[in-house]
Amino acid sequence: MANQNPIPHFSVENNPPKVLAHLPPKNGANGSGVQVVELHPIWLRERCQDPQNLDPLTQQRTYDPHQLPENLQLTEARSESDKTIFLSFSDGYQGTYNTIEFVRDFDDNDGCPIPQSWDASLDPKPTASWNSLDNDNAMLEALEQFLTHGFLIVTDTPTAKNSILQIASKFGFVRDTNFGAYFEVYSRPDGNDLAYTARALFPHTDNPYRNPVPGIQILHCLVNETSGGLSTLVDSIEIANIVREQDPEGFQLLATIPLRYRFIDKDTELIDRSPLISLNSVGNVDGISYNSKVDFLPPALSHEQTLTYHRARKHLISLFKDKRFELQFLLKKGELMMFDNNRVLHGRTSFDPNEGMRQLQGCYIDRDAPRSLYRVISRRLAS
Repeated sequence: MANQNPIPHFSVENNPPKVLAHLPPKNGANGSGVQVVELHPIWLRERCQDPQNLDPLTQQRTYDPHQLPENLQLTEARSESDKTIFLSFSDGYQGTYNTIEFVRDFDDNDGCPIPQSWDASLDPKPTASWNSLDNDNAMLEALEQFLTHGFLIVTDTPTAKNSILQIASKFGFVRDTNFGAYFEVYSRPDGNDLAYTARALFPHTDNPYRNPVPGIQILHCLVNETSGGLSTLVDSIEIANIVREQDPEGFQLLATIPLRYRFIDKDTELIDRSPLISLNSVGNVDGISYNSKVDFLPPALSHEQTLTYHRARKHLISLFKDKRFELQFLLKKGELMMFDNNRVLHGRTSFDPNEGMRQLQGCYIDRDAPRSLYRVISRRLAS
């Protein structure tokens, strides 16, 4: 069962008419008190659910909510069942509301599992078999693991040429980049990235110089005849929260001051600016854009801020290097790892190409695709 935010409930009063939302503490919040909030008449009126105002198929409005009067009032409010209320308004509109729809507005994770931070002790690793993913229940479980931990290992995959595109399309739409629909990862002398060498790769974000940054990366192992080249993963939420607790001033700079990221080769020059740490709409850590090969300190900080920023970033990077937070595992032929490139940093240990061939293929899909698929399958199973 997915870890979800506590569910609020709603009540009505009629002297004067009002609707109250009873909001339990968020996951992990201190205290046990329930917050009671009166919902504004405009907020309620805007959410009318009848077919005359809301298209049944698309759930899109068929009227302009910006034309609602500012002095709108509730004229009547009554409960019709545990989950439905009847409301009447001063502009003449009246209708029945299913309060389950209200719940969605108070779910910060929008119907998906709450992300859970992790470190090197995570065991077992989130894993699914490719052969099971045509089954809705198995796919839902795989997506739940991915959305909770930010990565998933898929075993027993086909290894025919370009099969990564078939696998990726199971989870979302493949996103082309300057590297193509997919890219080959193996040691070669003319590569335009250090990934195409036998060197160790420090945990990093792919393509932070893009806007938007590729959301999800898939790395598919076709051949691995080496004893090195272990895949590594680090959860940025776990590490960023440690910095937030131990150095709040430095954390604030890392989360607000944009870095400049740049990639250049003979055919491409990509530049973007964004904070190293990203926060979601409620202020929780959402991820990190980190790649020491292509990032540059912001130019407009004071002397003191520069030192504070440098200290905080140094602290952050020291935690990336700490083996307490890094998963290491050998990706075998027919296995792939799918990870949230905005949250989970990836790397590898060095390997000896003289031992044999190590060939992976990689591609990107958008970050919102697995979340959409999770909701669709959940809805299908519920019905």
